[in-house]
Order: sequence, then C-alpha cells, then structure tokens
Amino acid sequence: MTTIDTRGGARPAGEVLTWSRNLIEPALREAVGKLPESMRLIAGYHFGWWDERGRPSTSDGGKALRPTLALLTAQAVGGDAEVAVPVGVAVEMVHNFSLLHDDVMDRDTTRRHRPTAWTVFGTGAAILAGDALLTQAFEVLSPFGPTALRVLSTAVIDLLEGQSADLRFEQRGDVDTAECIRMAEGKTGALLGASCTLGALAGEGREDQIDRLTEYGKAFGLAFQHIDDLLGIWGDPAVTGKPVHSDLANRKKSLPVVAALHSGTDAGRELDTLYRRDDLEAAELPHAAELVDRAGGRAWSQEQADTLLAQALHHLAVANPVPRPGIELVALARLVARRQF
Repeated sequence: MTTIDTRGGARPAGEVLTWSRNLIEPALREAVGKLPESMRLIAGYHFGWWDERGRPSTSDGGKALRPTLALLTAQAVGGDAEVAVPVGVAVEMVHNFSLLHDDVMDRDTTRRHRPTAWTVFGTGAAILAGDALLTQAFEVLSPFGPTALRVLSTAVIDLLEGQSADLRFEQRGDVDTAECIRMAEGKTGALLGASCTLGALAGEGREDQIDRLTEYGKAFGLAFQHIDDLLGIWGDPAVTGKPVHSDLANRKKSLPVVAALHSGTDAGRELDTLYRRDDLEAAELPHAAELVDRAGGRAWSQEQADTLLAQALHHLAVANPVPRPGIELVALARLVARRQF
C-alpha cells in the first residue's frame, strides 16, 4: 500500500488548526468588513467576533477546518500557504453562509455555545447575512479565475442539493442509506472536497495531484459527516455547542438513524414508530438514542467513518504530497474521524 513519508517534523492537528485560524482571520475580517453594516454586524456575531451590539467578544469562531485544508493542500503540492489565504477565506464564508441558513431551517437556537444569529437578529436578517457571505466569497475568489469559480459554484450547488434532500427526508419515512449517503456527500463532502481542489489549484499542483487531493477531501468530508451525525445524537453540549439529542429532536434522517431504521431489528422498528409521530417529547429522546444504538446505527457510522478515513489517506498518499503538509493532512483526517463523544 502507498504510504506517506513521515520523516521530518510536523505539527499536531490542534496546532495546525490554530495556525490556520491565525493566518485566515485577518483576511476574513477584511472581507466581512466590506459587507453592508447590518449584514456585517450579524456575520461578525456569527463568527464570534462581537456581541449583538458590536462589542468585542472572544466567543468560539469554529474550527476553520475548510481553510486549513485549503492552506495545507496548497503546501502539499509545493506552493505557499499565503497564496491560498483568499481560497481559505472564500470556503469559510461559504461554510458559514450554509450554517446561518441551516440554523434557520432547523430552528436550532444554539451554535458555538451562544444563541444562533436568527434568534438574536430575526430570521430574514440572518438569511440575508448568509446571502451576503456567499456573494462575498465569490468576490474574494475571483482573482483565481474561472476554473476556481466553477469549482466553488459546483460545490455550492451540491451543498444546496444536499441540504434540500436533508429537509425532504424529514417528511419521508422511506429514506434508504444510499440516498442518505448521497445527501451527505453533497451537504458536507462537496465543500470539503472543493477546499482541497482550490488549495491545490492555488499551489499550482499537477492535475493528478489535484484529482487525488479532491478525492481525499470528499472521503474526509463524508467521514466527517458520519462523526458529526454521531455527535448530533450523543455529543457533549460543552463540546458541540448544541443541545444533546438535537438531531433526534428535529427528527433528522441522519446517517446512523437511517442505518438503524433499515436494520430489520426490533429496535429499528420501534425507532421507526417514534419517528413517524408528529413530535417527540424531550423525555423520549434518550430512549430514541438508545434505539439507534441497539439497532446498530451507531456502530455502522463509526465503521463507515473508519473505512472512509482509510480511503482518504490512500488518495492523499498517491498524490505524493510534500512530507510535512502531507503528515499534517493525515493528522487532521485522523482527528476528525476519531473525535470522542
């Protein structure tokens, strides 16, 4: 099996994420600063930079995972991270556009340990702030030319289709695992894959390297979604910033839930009965989580994440990356796929 040369010092994944945030944030603040005042206030609140009145805040601004992938893949093909900073800003703005809209659609009241933007500023205002971030992302990326813009626009369309499917699934009782995987590939895998594509393009990688790093990002993204769905049921609110069992409360057809529903087990059938009701009482949510576990959904998603991690690392190795960023991309994938909950 092809492997990555692990000789030479590389930073731990947490240190790499901090490095990325520090490199990206000044440019991200500059881009957000160009938005109209009302939308700038909401975007900055969402990023954790200030409170609802614009006063400085030190709230959590997220992991900056997508910008980190863009910077590292630029380095992995022999380019400089600084060249890929606008790419990192663009993909982070697209990601947060989707989060602002997701919170409205899911009626989530908490993100990153504070009230969601729509609960503070109103639904319409939060949607418009998300739209502004999306528009500004393309402006930031425009110097990289039409190929980069097409990569990002395709990822956005795939992301939107994935989110649309996610919403449709809430009204359906017959969602199968193949459909759910396609939804996750669009909703999460598309932008993570595009982050790697755009980073490698910015670093002027070879076509074969760009293709392999894109596949690395897509597999990484689907593994990420499996783990994120597990966290949406069993995650510690102190870690996730969202209420426990939040996905079950919204009757989300997440990956472990759909696997449980199609398990053919008594627990899966009981879960199906619960999910077909108009609502779930808060007191019933722990039992629903137990049913997902007993039906095998939890174990299945973890196994899928492990398999996808192996696939991502294979694609990365075949891309023959520069050693240090290659090692750091390995560490990042392992961190995401093995998060504890």
